[in-house]
Amino acid sequence: MTGWPGFRLAEHGTSVRIELLAGVTTFLTMAYIVLVNPDILAAAGMDRGAVFVATCLAAALGSALMGVLANWPIGLAPGMGLNAFFAFSVVGVMGYPWPQALGLVFLSGCAFVLLTLTGARRWLVDGIPQSLRSGIAAGIGLFLAFIGLQAAGLVVASPATLVTLGDLHAAEPLLALAGLALIGVLDAWRVRGAILIGILAVTAAGLLLGKVHYAGLMAWPPSLAPTLLKLDIVGALTQHGGAMALLHVLLVFLLVEMFDATGTLAGVAQRAGLLARPEQRVQFDRALLADSSAVLAGSLLGTSSTTAYVESAAGVQAGGRTGLTALTVAALFLLALLFSPLAAMVPAYATAPALIYVAGLMLRELVQLEWGDVTEAMPACLAALGMPFTYSIANGLALGFVSHALLKLGTGRWRGVHAATWVVTALFVLRHAL
Repeated sequence: MTGWPGFRLAEHGTSVRIELLAGVTTFLTMAYIVLVNPDILAAAGMDRGAVFVATCLAAALGSALMGVLANWPIGLAPGMGLNAFFAFSVVGVMGYPWPQALGLVFLSGCAFVLLTLTGARRWLVDGIPQSLRSGIAAGIGLFLAFIGLQAAGLVVASPATLVTLGDLHAAEPLLALAGLALIGVLDAWRVRGAILIGILAVTAAGLLLGKVHYAGLMAWPPSLAPTLLKLDIVGALTQHGGAMALLHVLLVFLLVEMFDATGTLAGVAQRAGLLARPEQRVQFDRALLADSSAVLAGSLLGTSSTTAYVESAAGVQAGGRTGLTALTVAALFLLALLFSPLAAMVPAYATAPALIYVAGLMLRELVQLEWGDVTEAMPACLAALGMPFTYSIANGLALGFVSHALLKLGTGRWRGVHAATWVVTALFVLRHAL
């Protein structure tokens, strides 16, 4: 069957069976987020059950928008890195209550949609040097790894050296290490859903050791009321340091959202052959609108920024070429709502291997650096190192952009710096100077 209305399956050389299989494949590779996201946002004081529901609904809605608006085989869900910035930087370090942080996500979503509709989004993304993009991606990976190592009990506080190795005689760190090894082995064998299997295996082992309390596998979803429409836009606009502090947080949200989503969309679409013809650029613009709109929807439901998932490449590899793949992903995220008891009993040390493994994948971006050019490599390294060592994605971004500008100025190469980079750099300087 290739004539499914609206998706032009025959034109894309696919069929309903292939698209459904591709959707299942993509879902299995990204389903770990329904277990990890509640764990991260719970650290910000949010209701874990409500965040689980919001995560599933935001992923379903975002993926459906991508399928219907753009007819692309790409799944969306709350993004890794963005959720960590939300919980540990905006709420944990900057002191915003989580309803105000959701308000900031909504405001960034509004700006995101506006930049997309006006074409400024592409100008901004194209204006940031590739070296900084690579450094930012690697830095977010290091930040996630640090959070994961702490959650696993592998890294603990030390009065002498700030951090040190945890107790390897305890069950939790050992289970986390075993889960990380299992994920790596399964992924090396190209097993779909390796990260999800690793999380569930560690949870099962914790259950057998009496470290996890069994709460069942399926039930009706918990209430969304604790997070639904609880965003505080007015509070976000009027509190915590004034206009420059607000602009600072929004800038970081926007930059991470844009680099993450735009790069993923372009990369996965290129692999699927969806950017081969000039007229397909229209579909790309619709895909950009779908993912920016999903940010707004997620903030209203009660979760951090929603973004396109690079794991969608697994579904493309399985043959997915149209929005029917994305709609299949959406349907499976809705089905995942019935597994809230399972999500509730997953401990932090079971999701920690997922954070560490995803971090390792993100560190691959460092191979893209021009190591022979210090004006490109050093700012990227400062951005990457600044995020985990200052426990802030925002600080890492500031270090990267400002050092890039200074090195280009000092070497007389400032004319080659795009205007967008100067604008972002100036905003970071103003934020820390005032």
